Amino acid sequence: SGVLFITSIILLSIFGLKLGIDFTGGTLIQLRFTGERPVLQEMQEIVDSLALGSVLVQPADEDSYILKLQFIGEDDHQSLLTSVRDAFQTEESEVFEDSVETIGPSISSDLRSRSIKAGIGVILAIILFVAYAFRKVSRPVSSWKFGVTAIIALLHDVIITMGVFALLGKYMGVEIGIPFVVAMLTILGYSVNDTIVVFDRVREKLIKKGSDRFAETVNAGVNETIPRSINTSVTTLLVLLGLCVFGGESVRFFSLALIIGIILGTYSSLFLASPLLVSWEQLRNRK
Repeated sequence: SGVLFITSIILLSIFGLKLGIDFTGGTLIQLRFTGERPVLQEMQEIVDSLALGSVLVQPADEDSYILKLQFIGEDDHQSLLTSVRDAFQTEESEVFEDSVETIGPSISSDLRSRSIKAGIGVILAIILFVAYAFRKVSRPVSSWKFGVTAIIALLHDVIITMGVFALLGKYMGVEIGIPFVVAMLTILGYSVNDTIVVFDRVREKLIKKGSDRFAETVNAGVNETIPRSINTSVTTLLVLLGLCVFGGESVRFFSLALIIGIILGTYSSLFLASPLLVSWEQLRNRK
């Protein structure tokens, strides 16, 4: 966990995340083909050859492509249309431009700033809530430490997922936008929920059996929770794998982010959060 977490921070520091037009703004063009739609790779090669910067080509419906690119002028716009029509327009298949939009960034710097502040507020709220919910468990680990451990597991899941997308952005040109933000928020909620379920079983055992053998009690709680956590995750992952494979380009990386995050969330709830509690208790005993 430590190696993956540190590696992800390094990747985010070096490469960063490749921001899409939801963050940067740009031009959105939808092209419709009356005949057979060209292969995605061929379409991508045509637009890349025009040196218009990073262009994201996404299939839409059964006969269209959506092009997402940086702001372009009318000359570049017409050059793009001409190149696509020269490459793919025939007597049997025509190319129509259904729409062209110049859009500003959906996620402004002000919204990003507010989101960061809201995220910090949520983290503090989780710690306080868990501390209150676990107030009857004050030995051998303070109740607020359950909340802090849940946050550590949460950050582990989110940061590693972002590190994977930093690599995908660098080497595959995968851009992030509003769907990625939604995926991160979903992972955040899933991770906290799964961790709290494990902690709740540990709390029940601590109240019933006491805290004399803390490590054994935590281990028993985790073991009883493993089937529930794995079954819940597997059924969720089956749906997400279907979306990733058959859902089309527009939802592929959204579902991939969720797949990575849910696998990490299940792992961290069982094998990171609870062992951290035990390590915290052992550190207290050494003092």
